[in-house]
Amino acid sequence: MTFPIDHKTVFVLDHSPEFAESCKHNVDFDIFTKSRGTTGVIPLAPIAKSLWTCAVEATLEYCRIVYDIFPSGKLIRFIASDTEAHILNSWQTDEQGLSHITQSFARLGPPSETDDSSECSVMHGLASAVEVLCECTEKQHEVRTSMTEESSRIKNRGRIVCITSVKSDSHVKMLEEWVLDAISQHNKLAAGSDSLMPINYCEFYLIHTMPLGMDAPITEDKHNVSSVLGSVITVSRSGRYLAQKLAQIVQVHFDLSSTTITGIPMKEEQNASSSANYDVELLHHRSAHFDKLSGAPSTSDGVSGLTLKWCTPRSNTIELQHCIGACRVTPVDVISRPSSCLTNFLLNGRQVMLEQPRKTGAKVISHMLTSHGGEIYIHCLAINRSTLEDPPSISEGCGGRVTDYRITDFGEFMKENRVAPKEPTMEETEERPLHRMKAQLERQTRHWPMVISHTIVFNMLSHVDPLPSLVTKEHLDEDDVLECKKSIYHLVGMESRSEALPVPVMGTRGKGPKREEQYRQMWSELETLVRSCSDLSPAHEQVLECLLECRKPSEENPKTSKRKAAMEVKEEVVEKVPVSETEQAWQALDNYKGMSEREKRDFNLGDTNNDHMKYDSPLSPEPPVKKQKALTGDKQKGGGPKSFLALWNNKLSSIYSKKHVEFAGRLATSGSMGELYPHLNSDGESSPVNGNGKA
Repeated sequence: MTFPIDHKTVFVLDHSPEFAESCKHNVDFDIFTKSRGTTGVIPLAPIAKSLWTCAVEATLEYCRIVYDIFPSGKLIRFIASDTEAHILNSWQTDEQGLSHITQSFARLGPPSETDDSSECSVMHGLASAVEVLCECTEKQHEVRTSMTEESSRIKNRGRIVCITSVKSDSHVKMLEEWVLDAISQHNKLAAGSDSLMPINYCEFYLIHTMPLGMDAPITEDKHNVSSVLGSVITVSRSGRYLAQKLAQIVQVHFDLSSTTITGIPMKEEQNASSSANYDVELLHHRSAHFDKLSGAPSTSDGVSGLTLKWCTPRSNTIELQHCIGACRVTPVDVISRPSSCLTNFLLNGRQVMLEQPRKTGAKVISHMLTSHGGEIYIHCLAINRSTLEDPPSISEGCGGRVTDYRITDFGEFMKENRVAPKEPTMEETEERPLHRMKAQLERQTRHWPMVISHTIVFNMLSHVDPLPSLVTKEHLDEDDVLECKKSIYHLVGMESRSEALPVPVMGTRGKGPKREEQYRQMWSELETLVRSCSDLSPAHEQVLECLLECRKPSEENPKTSKRKAAMEVKEEVVEKVPVSETEQAWQALDNYKGMSEREKRDFNLGDTNNDHMKYDSPLSPEPPVKKQKALTGDKQKGGGPKSFLALWNNKLSSIYSKKHVEFAGRLATSGSMGELYPHLNSDGESSPVNGNGKA
């Protein structure tokens, strides 16, 4: 049995004359004279606490939080170190309390300024701390003497928190080596003792404190000195900053989290007829937020928390049926007026419902505050399906409320991922089939909705395929990336044409979300699907970049930007993928059918009378449009598409060709000359005309 590292904590406080100095954090002592504005009375000067007083107050607040949340199982001892080590309490349960610890500090007294500073050292306290960690607690002694298998495998772990002032990094390293040497020596003594236990692991937490306005001579660090000793070095200014530092450390040491209750209505102290909203921060074990801390912000020290909104208290406690967890709570600022008012309100037998703040949608009540036996608890309520309801139905009929599971899709999913036994004849360097199968399942289930109403993409696979199946592959080639882009541009085209999505209507009275909202949800889910697999290969990242470009157009004209992006990449697709003659003929026929009657008549006339229009025939192997972008200038002289001006000129040419015979010189090709008098000579020969018009 391995005891947790927070089972035993030893505080070593520096009791040398240096800690009798002022922390230089002034506190107003005579606040009544200043607040009342009394004239003729000189207020008393502010005072400043000593470094020792600040350290004692901060550690006592550390103990208060631990004792409030963990009434048993978490033991703390205090050792003051000057010329010798002063042990203030033991591991006995009756000495684990604030009253006993404060009395021990009172008997010890403040640091003596007459002591020789050269003889005072925190090393005396560190050696005693290692010694007391080897002592058995009541729970450890019970396990050791239980005569079971656990008694022989028991592990002793603990933590030492030292608050002192060091001079340099070399001084810190010397203290670490001192603790490591003390652990090795005491482990040898404990190996042959019946009352002592060797230390399997110890965490050495060194807090360097200093008065305000001074710079720290050391750097913060966290490392392992050896396999049995881990070291954490941190720096904090004295005064209220040291108390805030220990309030953060206690959350890390005991896996705590904070909940800030906002919007508490409270009557003003000065004016009882008016009320204001206040906030109160509570500490509790992290398990109260086990399903909600995934998106909660956390600091660099590992501290995390949530903000919940106050709801009107209710007399009906039916919500207790849906409780899935309860934890003790304690306020961070226990002496503040909002904290005391909230505590008294709950101890009088009232319950407070807490909801998660949301910008839109119905409110979600996720927690409840209440008291049991004089202790305040926070209840974590089930915000999804209650375990007391009927089990969900797998088919239509009587049963639970959820009946729209993707049963058919799940059956196909199981068929695609069937496994079969294989003889272990593979080499060790080759990946095992079971590992490949697990990796495949992990990729395919990164985004796989279980309910039909929770997805849009998987309800319109005929328009999205083969993107969902390709994006979950481990590797994508160029053709796969091209197919994924085609699917994305097809969806862009559907949105530009304002086509309705082929999804079932989910809503009240048969009215679902609007078309724009459906497309927004579709793009959001598609981005979630592609982004979940974007870390597999660079080709997956290309698909994600293409999707983001199509989903996030410019704010000025989103439809035009999406259409432009689709056209540009569609050009690339047409250039890369050769089109067969049959497909070209069908494309030309579709374009011909899309013309109006007048356009068809003009098109047919141009095809009969002009050779340059023959390639536009519906049955011509050359398609009329290869690219979606119109070309101008010299590009229209080739066999490519024509601009609107070129089509208009061709139409006029076909009309004028019916009225008269065109002048031969105008029909001549570039660089040649037309004959001015072709029948001038009697013998029928014609002479060329030079540039001046002379024969």
